Amino acid sequence: MTEGSPLEERVIRYLEITRSALEKVKVVPPARSFLTTGAEDMLAMAKSYYSDALHFREQGDLPRALASVSYAHGWIDAGVRLGLLYGGEDDQTFTHYR
Repeated sequence: MTEGSPLEERVIRYLEITRSALEKVKVVPPARSFLTTGAEDMLAMAKSYYSDALHFREQGDLPRALASVSYAHGWIDAGVRLGLLYGGEDDQTFTHYR
């Protein structure tokens, strides 16, 4: 791993943004709604890709770490945009429909 490289700095920054997003985001549909399963799946995918990103960073595979964290945040953003996940009024971390 190249300590302090621009790629590593970007990976660290995106990992922090996505970690924060995962702490904020909540499943929106009520428990008995069929949409809850979809929301939970989206959140599970985001968490899995985030975990992969941490693993790849630890292994020094920064390109895969960046790709994985980007996918993780993409899953979160898609869920928020569709209204399946709620991230508050945070327009810096999430892409809202309006």
